Amino acid sequence: MLELFFSLSPFGLLLVGGYLFVSGLKERQAPVIKAPQETKMQSFIEESLQLLLLLFAAGTVFWAKQFPPDNGVINAISELSAWAALVSGIILVADDLFVAPRRQLAPTEQARRAPIFIEVLRRLMLLFVVGAIICAIRARSLDFSLWLVIALAATGALWLADIFLLRRQRAALVANNGAAPDIAAAQPASVEYAISFFPVILIVLVIRSFLLEPFRIPSDSMMPTLFDGDFIFVNKYVYGLRLPVVNTKIVDIQSPQRGDVIVFRLPSDPTVNYIKRLVGLPGDRILVRQNQVFINGARLHVVVGGKYTDTHGYFEEQLATEQLGDVKHTIMMTDSYSRDFEGEVPPGHYFFMGDNRNNSQDSRFEQVGFVPEENLVGRAIGIWMNWRTNEKPQWGRIGTKIE
Repeated sequence: MLELFFSLSPFGLLLVGGYLFVSGLKERQAPVIKAPQETKMQSFIEESLQLLLLLFAAGTVFWAKQFPPDNGVINAISELSAWAALVSGIILVADDLFVAPRRQLAPTEQARRAPIFIEVLRRLMLLFVVGAIICAIRARSLDFSLWLVIALAATGALWLADIFLLRRQRAALVANNGAAPDIAAAQPASVEYAISFFPVILIVLVIRSFLLEPFRIPSDSMMPTLFDGDFIFVNKYVYGLRLPVVNTKIVDIQSPQRGDVIVFRLPSDPTVNYIKRLVGLPGDRILVRQNQVFINGARLHVVVGGKYTDTHGYFEEQLATEQLGDVKHTIMMTDSYSRDFEGEVPPGHYFFMGDNRNNSQDSRFEQVGFVPEENLVGRAIGIWMNWRTNEKPQWGRIGTKIE
């Protein structure tokens, strides 16, 4: 849960902040229409119910994450909630677009109220959405780019439908029934949400797909450069611009260089992201023997010196400075078994290794192997947060440049 929150939080905050900003501009421009007077008791009951549902939803997320990922009961409930959220959303939007405008023409306030079924569904929608989020978290398959594209398409389609179709239908309905013109001018809530969210989602999608994307380091395979719990930004445009979801390159900018710290999708499972240091380029002959790396017969220049004295489960481990292309960086060599390797990097592929040389599953292992160029996500450029679960944040790592 913590990993997902911080991985998405920069763009989540941008989404919420952008929505509030756009909504504020709309409220300034919109004419003030007084709603029917409600009793204080009714308002108090509705606000209390919404608060209780919100607290219950938050508690449900923290409760559900305590169970192992293979818990069948929790998985079944969260999957059922996800489908319920989809069906409920369709029903509520359809009611808001096509049924609610007709209700507004009713002569009495009671007749203009939404049916009990719709009111209950609106309040349950929050719980269904929470279940859908839990489902995605437990499955560890949340493709944020895909959901942004879907949300952008849905809000854009709804906005266009209102411009070219729904607005005219509301005007015709009002004209045929002799109602006040302000009823026809009033937009359904779903359309207002779509218009408010569309530009914000578009900005977030562009930034995340073509400029920067946040990731969390989940292991110690890149120590001492990166720690478990580091939250990093990745430059998405340095190796070329790719369309989101389909991953098709549309602009080629520059090629990866030896020594770059790169996030890539695991060839055997593209839903999993790895981060390693680039060692071998296409056509390179790689030989790894007893922590010594040879590229095309030339041994990498390594200066052994110093011991690792920080925490994270390592103490007095051997450190060394390695020269990899134009990049000079520090590697760690533990006393554990050294994984040897020999092979030639195929065309269009790359060979990666972790800085924690004897505790890194990288291109030396069959589970990773050579990484195709289309699997590269971007180059890691900096740390913006460090927070391991059940530990205090390491504020000193914020702003650290990744080299």
